[in-house]
Amino acid sequence: MFQKVLATFGSGGARIDARLLDATTAPGRTLHGEVLLLGGEVDQEIKGLAVTLLARVQVPGDQTEDLPFGTRQLVGREVIRAGQQVRVPFEVPLPWETPVTSVYAKPLPGMAVGVRAELDLAAVSDPFDADAVAVEPLPAQKRILDALSRLGFTFREAILEQGRVDGARQQLPFFQEIRFTPSPRFASVFTQLAVTFLTSAEGTDVVLDVTKRVRVSKTGGFGGRGQNFLGMFTVKPDVGWEKQLEGWLDLLARPRGIFD
Repeated sequence: MFQKVLATFGSGGARIDARLLDATTAPGRTLHGEVLLLGGEVDQEIKGLAVTLLARVQVPGDQTEDLPFGTRQLVGREVIRAGQQVRVPFEVPLPWETPVTSVYAKPLPGMAVGVRAELDLAAVSDPFDADAVAVEPLPAQKRILDALSRLGFTFREAILEQGRVDGARQQLPFFQEIRFTPSPRFASVFTQLAVTFLTSAEGTDVVLDVTKRVRVSKTGGFGGRGQNFLGMFTVKPDVGWEKQLEGWLDLLARPRGIFD
């Protein structure tokens, strides 16, 4: 399953192809692959060969940028001979906060996480063309997503947003929101529920961001714009998360809940 990662570097120049050996992976695991380095029509000096993890992130101003969040240097200064073919294996450790891009082998729309191979040649800049990485949720993350699905919440969209979650442990300069449309049971109170996973080697913290509908005042006017409420907890083993989430949402849905 070789995919062209970078275009030919000039007429007759060296080029590279990258191959991912893992069909799927997960946060905290190691991604395996190899780069095929193909010599051109003449000998060329290579200043370096590396692979970089990239994620397409929303940045201020409603723009998106492909931000790096991990690089592994594979080869230093070398000479690639004309017509030479060299296979360079690589292993890239995925950060624990690597965004989920696929759930039960179904891609999450809006997610773009990939690996870019970079060949450093003098006076040449490489174009962006990354191999997409299928990142499945960890078991703890699946438990939360499954619990929301059983409660009737339906997937709406997923985004990566530059910035930090207040009061949370976070390593990457961006975070993922997986957004859901409320179940019929909560649709009259909530407009949206968003889930963010902040995972480390010690465990998974889950941030729930719930947007409540505008409340009508007793005088018939509107009580203001929709309000957002954050809840954060750590996933623990042997906990019935469906009941835990249901209880938290029921409490939040009350006219005078603890968050009001």
